[in-house]
Amino acid sequence: MFTQQRESGLYFGWYIVGAATLLTLLTVGMRLSVGPFFLPIAQDLGLSRSELSGIVALGMMVYGLGMPLAGQLVSAWGTRAVLLLGTAIVAASILGTILTTSIVGLTLYFGIFLSIGLAFTSPVSLTPVISRWFVRQRGMALILLSAGSMAGIAILTPAFTSAIETFGWREAMVGFAALFALITVPAALFVIREQAPDNADMFTGRPARQDAKAAARPAPRNFVVPSQAPSLRLKDALRTLPFWQLTLGLFACGFSMNLLGTHGMPMLMDHGFGPHTSSFGIALIGVVAIASSFALGRLSDIVQRRNILALIYIVRGLGFLGLVEAAAPWQLYSVAAIGGIVWAGSVALSSAIMADVYGTRLVGVLCGWAYVGHQLGGTLSAWLGGWAYEVFHTHLIAFGMAGLLLFAAAAISLRLPLRGVQLRMQTA
Repeated sequence: MFTQQRESGLYFGWYIVGAATLLTLLTVGMRLSVGPFFLPIAQDLGLSRSELSGIVALGMMVYGLGMPLAGQLVSAWGTRAVLLLGTAIVAASILGTILTTSIVGLTLYFGIFLSIGLAFTSPVSLTPVISRWFVRQRGMALILLSAGSMAGIAILTPAFTSAIETFGWREAMVGFAALFALITVPAALFVIREQAPDNADMFTGRPARQDAKAAARPAPRNFVVPSQAPSLRLKDALRTLPFWQLTLGLFACGFSMNLLGTHGMPMLMDHGFGPHTSSFGIALIGVVAIASSFALGRLSDIVQRRNILALIYIVRGLGFLGLVEAAAPWQLYSVAAIGGIVWAGSVALSSAIMADVYGTRLVGVLCGWAYVGHQLGGTLSAWLGGWAYEVFHTHLIAFGMAGLLLFAAAAISLRLPLRGVQLRMQTA
């Protein structure tokens, strides 16, 4: 059995979090950075916005349906095998995407196969192993995983914009595939470890005197060890109210995040902003979210997670209304900076709440099924953003709906169980 820490004294679980965060940067970053590719692909292949929006929407649906499958495969094969399989599918699908010249080929490779590969390498595949390695600091660990998503927006959106302008959209995709494989394969082989030590991060393997002090410190208020969560079968858990409350919240999250990733840049460019100003405005959301994620993670291990989740949804809703009304760069950057403060964390906090309520045994599969709701929202917004603009010549319909759904998600989040309170068998 390997030790919990290396000679440096750092708990090994944080190496796993670091690798998982980097993988999430690439996976979710690619999924949420379709915007820079949208107009170049449409113009190159002669597609209308509605046609390409339909392909992206299909991809969002397949991505969501791949989540439960990824959770099941992780339970059966382990995280490492699923990550390697997903990497192979991503590489093959990008090869098919850059070689295709038809809408059918783009639908098959970019819409379907790429989405399956990204689902297998998504946070759903990484959440179970992190949940096993962290108990006391689970909120922080999963928030950092969510910060990887924000880093993907912050880094890949402007990077893709510059690469497409310099080399072309096909070359940009090839570069991404190469980078993805170079990072994912070593991380899966050399960093990811399924078996967590006894007591996980409750004791860090430091000298006995320090461990005694750590044990003597009181746990955060309402802290509950996941093993105290009720032992449920999967079909019973799927019938409980908290699962559907979290899923409805993730529906609003997916609607808004994928709307921003797919139609954010086209919307801003339609409003007169240049491509670099538009990409920087969206990237700024991710930059601020990376910094704020540390504070959100710390808070989520101290106060009730449902309250933080509700706050995230409320401020996001205001941010979407502000983005569509921004008329000058300073307005765009101001809205992006304020919204970015709480942009990270909805998926991570939902996963942490899921683990608190149901325990770590079911968290991977349950998160996979809940993420279907996330991608149903993303599917609807990816289609609606293109269709509503072509029919009504305004982005306010799609972006306004995102704001309303996020406000509803905030209200639902406040009804989630308190941490430390035994789950009652309420069925939805």
